[in-house]
Amino acid sequence: MTIEIKHKTTGEVLLKVKAKTLKYADLRHVDLREADLREADLRYADLSRANLSWADLSEADLRGADLRGADLRGADLSEAKGEFIFNGNVKLKVVGEEK
Repeated sequence: MTIEIKHKTTGEVLLKVKAKTLKYADLRHVDLREADLREADLRYADLSRANLSWADLSEADLRGADLRGADLRGADLSEAKGEFIFNGNVKLKVVGEEK
């Protein structure tokens, strides 16, 4: 199975991942600027140093995700779930319902 991550406006495919889920995915250093990741299951995914600027991460499940060094400028994290550390020293806690 292949998952396509698309640009939130143009629909252009930014990345193809051969997997059933993005849970535990290795997405280190990946350029996902303006990606549509709404409602994505990114639990325990390694997004360290990924460019997620202006990405739509609304309602995404980010519990346990590694966002150290990730660029989150302008990213939409509204209603995202999780507790994670990014940039090495800032802890962001997003509270959501367990599913």
